Amino acid sequence: MNEHIRGSIFQLIDGTISDQDFERLQEAIEADSSVREEYLRAVGLNESLQELAIDSAELSGNEKAKPAADAPSSVQSSRKSFLLAVALVLVVVIVVGDIGFWIYRANSTDQPETLITDREDETTQTQIAGHATLRRAVDVEWPDEQRHHLEGDVLPNGLLKFDVGLAEIDFFCGATLIVEGPATLDIESDWSVRVLNGRLRATVPPAARGFIVKAADSEIIDLGTEFALNVSPEHARLEVIDGEVEIRGGHHDGKHLLTGHSELLKGEEAPTNIFQNLTTASELQQHREKANQEVFARWQNHSQELRNDERLIAYYPITDSQQQRAVENAADSGSGRDGLVVGPVAKTNGRFGQESTGLQFDRHGARVRTRIDGEFQAFSFACWVRIDSLEHRYSALFMGDGYENGEPHWQIRDDGRLMFSVMVDDSKEINYFSKLEQKMVIDAGLHRVYLTEPIWDLTKSGKWFHLAAVYDPKSRRVAQYVDGQLVSEQEIEDKYHISTLRIGPAEIGNWGQPFRKTPVFSVRNLNGTIDELAIFNAALTTEEIHHMYEMGKPLGY
Repeated sequence: MNEHIRGSIFQLIDGTISDQDFERLQEAIEADSSVREEYLRAVGLNESLQELAIDSAELSGNEKAKPAADAPSSVQSSRKSFLLAVALVLVVVIVVGDIGFWIYRANSTDQPETLITDREDETTQTQIAGHATLRRAVDVEWPDEQRHHLEGDVLPNGLLKFDVGLAEIDFFCGATLIVEGPATLDIESDWSVRVLNGRLRATVPPAARGFIVKAADSEIIDLGTEFALNVSPEHARLEVIDGEVEIRGGHHDGKHLLTGHSELLKGEEAPTNIFQNLTTASELQQHREKANQEVFARWQNHSQELRNDERLIAYYPITDSQQQRAVENAADSGSGRDGLVVGPVAKTNGRFGQESTGLQFDRHGARVRTRIDGEFQAFSFACWVRIDSLEHRYSALFMGDGYENGEPHWQIRDDGRLMFSVMVDDSKEINYFSKLEQKMVIDAGLHRVYLTEPIWDLTKSGKWFHLAAVYDPKSRRVAQYVDGQLVSEQEIEDKYHISTLRIGPAEIGNWGQPFRKTPVFSVRNLNGTIDELAIFNAALTTEEIHHMYEMGKPLGY
């Protein structure tokens, strides 16, 4: 909803709205259901506050509370008529809600103010759907029609198909499948999967006993074992590596197989060496480590090339950092733009695992400080980041300290939206309606926050993302990217245009506002890890940003 419309609703209620804004609001309420809902909520809030004021006045001995100030007489009659028309249509919603609330209050006088139970309301819990997770993937190629899963993804029910590669799948019951492509699986539940095509090794510990693998016309019921299965359009063969399985359905219904036994479930013949060189868990890990080293080497070559880009303002590969407190600037702009580790920043594995290094900012005081003097004509920011949670209203990526004219702020909001902004005029005060505080507030400085649609939710916790933001005053364009793909493109309006850009003192992963006059500061530390950050004095193209993502993406992306 337009913030001006939202502010007009509250100006209407307190009687300070102008004639022009009143007419605009009236049209919006008639045309937009979301505006009507916001108006109802505001009216209900206002009435509740008035009732509380009256109750308070009566308790203190006053005969009556003072009414709200009247609206200007020139529009009072038309406003009352319009509000009455809206109220007649919608009042039942407010009445029903209020009655339910007061009935609850009336019947809850003996209850404590906070009721603690051992079970949350299902509607308030975060929920995701799935039966297994993709634990590891090596050289997996997904067909175009199949969603491209990353390591750690929760796998929902339905078809899982890939053309080549190795995938290790952990079912929530505890069973593990190592599957070799080409493969097609139909994931049915935490305890059941149908194999339509592919070769696999199933490991089923005692906690997962009873896990069912379906193939051909049979069900393979595990009784605590490890077995191999190969399914093709012509054949389906089962072999018990260790333990025992029971076959139900098909020609072998009721048959039990022990260690070393095999059975042809479909077809008249099948190669006797079909399970030769079947991948084990340790072999899969070795494959993964080798592939990860190759991917890391590819990025290292790209990183060396990137350092020679004359457009770089600063470049922090982080992995190359040999000092405990310094984060070296690898660009030609020199050590004067190095970052300084302040507070409890933890060095941890980066996006390539043990091969690389990242900086973790999960504690409130953690930050990296830098100073980048000079004037610039454009900004392009790019970094790899792993977000563990968005527990604060705003989580910082890169923040100019004073947020003065021309200085950038790059953040993530708690609803998963990327935010990029540049201060245009820090001498102005801007009044706007704060949805968070549900009131009109004063904001310091003229600027616009460019938001994306939500790009993160709880299901993406712990995953690596390549984020980029381009601020181009010349073309009056702000573009934001996730994993090399454009997710938002917005125009810089004349009101918010500024041609000279600066950075000055700044922070990575936090914003402590060191020039504040009190010890109080906003908590904006990123609960996650940053691995590689580049800042350009140029507007990178979509092709350049996609290339950075392709050269720097970790294994499995």
